Amino acid sequence: MPPATVPERRDATDAEARALASTVRLRILRITLDEPLTNREIAAALDLNPATALHHVRTLVDTGFLEALPARRGRRGAREIPYRATGRSWQVRTPTGSSSLVETFLAEIAPVPEADRELTRLGLRLPPEELEELRRRLHALLEEFSQRPRDPAAEPWSLLVALHPEAPRAPGHGAPRPSATQDVAGRQADAGPRAAAVHGRGAVQVPGEAEGGHGQAGPCGHAGGQLAPPDTGP
Repeated sequence: MPPATVPERRDATDAEARALASTVRLRILRITLDEPLTNREIAAALDLNPATALHHVRTLVDTGFLEALPARRGRRGAREIPYRATGRSWQVRTPTGSSSLVETFLAEIAPVPEADRELTRLGLRLPPEELEELRRRLHALLEEFSQRPRDPAAEPWSLLVALHPEAPRAPGHGAPRPSATQDVAGRQADAGPRAAAVHGRGAVQVPGEAEGGHGQAGPCGHAGGQLAPPDTGP
């Protein structure tokens, strides 16, 4: 099977990485993916102080992850500016963002009924070339669906994909993990145990953002800048 072609993402700048290292900011990107929201609406949706929400909104605007739309009249005729996610987070790698992605996922899935969650957990032991194939195919699949048009009438869903090596076990608890070896590129090639997890169902229903994961076809959020960025993913 020929390797799938996946557009290259660029490394995030320091400012972009800091902007995406916040659970609150990732949630703002999600809820403004399909429907522009004002700072007041964002604060209400995430139970934030309006001043705190504005700080996060300005950070996202300054880094291009959120855009300000033309002002509109709000309650009592007040002038309010709606903000919408740009989907830009799907196009950058943020190695320091994996913890914030996991924390965001936990916050978003908490209010979702267990019956509406689809969870899969898998333990793997693959040679380096097959592990790389798995990564490549996951990237390609996410990229394909991220480019599909969003259906305004469809229910919003969220997806998180996580791929990680298992932590070493304590002595006397199961088989020892194989040691890592260097491949020709000088990278760590480890065929030890690996685990992959795919979780689903959009939790923040105020209108679900798929930023990025993290472009807009439904954000996922790239865990550690590897698989799915935060705002395109739903």
